[in-house]
Amino acid sequence: MTSRKRRDPRLTLDQSKRLSAARVLGKTQALPIYLEDSELIRLISVILSDVNNQALIPYVLQLPSSADGDYYHTPLEWFLEPYEKNIDFVDLYLRCVNQIPDFETYFENLCELHKRRRKYEMILSAQPLPTMLQVSPRALLEFGVIATPALASWLMWRKWFYDIDNRAAQETVYLFEPILASSLGGMSYIAHSSPIRRVSDPGKGRQVDCIVDRDAYEFKLRVTTAASGQGRFGEELDFAKDCQTSGFTPILLVLDPTPNTRLNDLIAEFDRYDGRAYIGSEAWQHIANESGPTMAAFVEKYVRRPIAALDEHALTLLDLSVAINHDRSAVTLRLSGGDMSFLSMEHPPNRR
Repeated sequence: MTSRKRRDPRLTLDQSKRLSAARVLGKTQALPIYLEDSELIRLISVILSDVNNQALIPYVLQLPSSADGDYYHTPLEWFLEPYEKNIDFVDLYLRCVNQIPDFETYFENLCELHKRRRKYEMILSAQPLPTMLQVSPRALLEFGVIATPALASWLMWRKWFYDIDNRAAQETVYLFEPILASSLGGMSYIAHSSPIRRVSDPGKGRQVDCIVDRDAYEFKLRVTTAASGQGRFGEELDFAKDCQTSGFTPILLVLDPTPNTRLNDLIAEFDRYDGRAYIGSEAWQHIANESGPTMAAFVEKYVRRPIAALDEHALTLLDLSVAINHDRSAVTLRLSGGDMSFLSMEHPPNRR
């Protein structure tokens, strides 16, 4: 029987707790992610490159030359390689804490991003193809318009793409809001523990993306008409009133400035209850102003810049083809800009 590893006495209780959380992704057992010391050391190497302070710890790894000093261009496999040098991770971590402002927050957010990317890679490699039983009822809208063999494939492929996109959306939400909350120096609250009470039912709290002192934030990537169509927009409009009644100032942050009548309605409601709204570039600037230089640099490098880079290519779609091998276990997507391969297993095999 192996002995349990004891808490390192060099770490405070808070530091030990934060490091334990940084290592592990959630409570799920289906796709567990755990970051070993060697992987954390490599992530620290990324941070030192980001803040242009590689000389702080001379023996830290240099990123692969192909990555050009950028985390997003560093293969995930590089982080999993064993680190042969005898480096004390805790010693390295504490040196960085003492010499880099807001290092702990930067480190924790990079770990979260890295864990989610590791998990999503696993999702792509194991996302099952749908069964015909799942999609065949949808054929009634197109049956007879498209040849039956082609329709069968079309239904299967688009459901598979939808499933992958849905998983990406879920993982991004779990990542996006905590990054912004921690960058602003605040905390998110679930409804049960929230200090914001509902005017319609004071016995119930409401979920809040971030609270900093007396400011209560609502984060949105964008505002569309979809929310009102699904009956949720009234709930969103109540946020500002609930905040003010609970003694907090409601603040709306919307990163996408695309005009929308619902966005105008939401801004008006925040203004009505003495709140503030930051839209588009004003939202990014507010985050930068409140975060401090270190975390402002993190948000710029890891959130804003990738989104902006993709926006530049929004209207230039590449040609796409999809192929599957004979035993229906591997899928290759071929874009004119490069190939992507996935291992997709059917559970159980979809026999026809």
